[in-house]
Amino acid sequence: MVRLLLLFLALLFAGCGSAPERRVVVVPGYPPARYGKVPVKPKKCKYTYTVKGKTYCVRRSARGFVQVGIASWYGPGFHGSRTASGEVYNMFKLTAAHKTLPLGTYVRVINLENGRSVIVKINDRGPFVPGRIIDLSYAAAKRLGMLKKGTAKVKIVALGRRVDGRYLPENYYRGHFYVQVGAFRNKLNAYRFKWSVFRRYRLSVRVVRLKGFYRVLVGPVGSYKKALALKRWLRGRGLSGSFIINL
Repeated sequence: MVRLLLLFLALLFAGCGSAPERRVVVVPGYPPARYGKVPVKPKKCKYTYTVKGKTYCVRRSARGFVQVGIASWYGPGFHGSRTASGEVYNMFKLTAAHKTLPLGTYVRVINLENGRSVIVKINDRGPFVPGRIIDLSYAAAKRLGMLKKGTAKVKIVALGRRVDGRYLPENYYRGHFYVQVGAFRNKLNAYRFKWSVFRRYRLSVRVVRLKGFYRVLVGPVGSYKKALALKRWLRGRGLSGSFIINL
């Protein structure tokens, strides 16, 4: 009898020890108390979150993203509140909420009903109303001429992240980066400056013609982090107008 009891207890504890552990992913900007538990993210997602019983997969990259659908806008009732990115919502800035684009992505929104367009930064999540694809700030909606109507059919085109005045693809951390140290309309002056930079710093320098200017570029380097370090190094040595470009 004692042996049977010991065998029963051993099987019971073995079963408890093999029970699968339930994992919970905390979504940045979405407290679990408000939005509930989130399932383990698939590999194609940067992360997932659940609102009203529906799970959304946030894209790892915004590269090539285009979407057509209905836009809405939100204003005074949310002004001053915290967004999913952690930024404070300002209805007078050009921002928007999107369900799956990476936070910090800039997109061009085109009102297909009147042809107007605006560039906004995605810093919030939503809209969670069926049939709508983007929630615009008051300022963005005003630019698109849709304040009175409240909604409009739009086209969204992802531009990327804004770095040194340029929009770089979402996966901009790797690529061919240069630091521009000068721009000239005269080709000869550009090459003179190129050799001046080379003799002084012994760096790889090239001249590229872009948008009507001969641009003097230092590089390339293989990551944005290295380009940022190079830009700071050059600025510290007198080339204060240097900035990063990705070719």
